[in-house]
Amino acid sequence: MTHLHRLAALLGVLPLALSALRGRLRADEPDRGDVPGWVMLTLMSAVLVAGLLLVAQPALEGLFQDAMARVSQN
Repeated sequence: MTHLHRLAALLGVLPLALSALRGRLRADEPDRGDVPGWVMLTLMSAVLVAGLLLVAQPALEGLFQDAMARVSQN
């Protein structure tokens, strides 16, 4: 198959692909998702993890130092 035949085949499929894409991107489709909701969920999760890290950091550092001390003694 030559490059010209491949290009012709691609151009023949292109309108069908664009039509399918247009159909999927319609504004009235209920399953498009809620971007602001996902952004808020991501930010809230990041703040929660940061808060837990601030509270648990001294205990985690103590556990790590203890584990390293035990390993280096053996």
